[in-house]
Amino acid sequence: PRHSLGARASRRHTMSQSPGDWYKSLPPVCRAWGTACVLTTVGVQLGVLDLRSLYLDFPAVFRKFQIWRLLTNFCFVGGFGFPFVMRMMMIARYGVFLEQHTFAGRTADFVWMVMLGMLALLPLPLIAPSAGLPFFAGSLVFMLLYLWSRENPNANTSIMGMIKMKAFYLPWGMMALEALMGGSVVPDLLGVVVGHLYYFLTVLHPRAGGSRLIATPGFVKIMCVSLFGVYTQGSGGADDPTRPSARAFGGGRGRRLGSD
Repeated sequence: PRHSLGARASRRHTMSQSPGDWYKSLPPVCRAWGTACVLTTVGVQLGVLDLRSLYLDFPAVFRKFQIWRLLTNFCFVGGFGFPFVMRMMMIARYGVFLEQHTFAGRTADFVWMVMLGMLALLPLPLIAPSAGLPFFAGSLVFMLLYLWSRENPNANTSIMGMIKMKAFYLPWGMMALEALMGGSVVPDLLGVVVGHLYYFLTVLHPRAGGSRLIATPGFVKIMCVSLFGVYTQGSGGADDPTRPSARAFGGGRGRRLGSD
């Protein structure tokens, strides 16, 4: 497939780059989010940042107006260790692929997809307080992994280069690995649920003849221009000449992920 060839070429080019050049080559959204995650973990490890001021705490948000918690809980993927490395690799591979290929020329659509994932995850502590999830960065990362697996279901991939499988099964394989290592699969499962909800609304429902229920608001496009200096191609209307056609999605049966 075209995206698979592009991804392989991109990886070969990355191997010949210096770390600085590789960092500069990252798309703006994943670069900003990945940098925020690394700096947050470094700050926590050095004692500069206090985790108690970063986790999602709605009483502190509403009563003390600590609204930064609505964002900072998506910027901590854990202390330095294997889980941290795996999550950062997911952003660098699957998030970057989605931003550079699936959402090519549509940065605002990618940002809106990430924002919808955040909005779906944020109310969960109010709905299910017993879940006890103060940070949702891992869930958001897993949402990207799930959407990548639906975009490339037949791609050959592996877990740590040892367990080979089709990309469609990778999220479940990663959850199985997490369980074997004694971790909780709840954050990962939440990412899959939120990712599938987005996939259903943008691909499955329109594919079945339903109307498109998600469109990127104008303020998100303006925000992307202000923050990243990136314009999203076209307005997505029926008469928009830059509107992508209803093309293959992960095997040739549906609409383009996130296209308006």
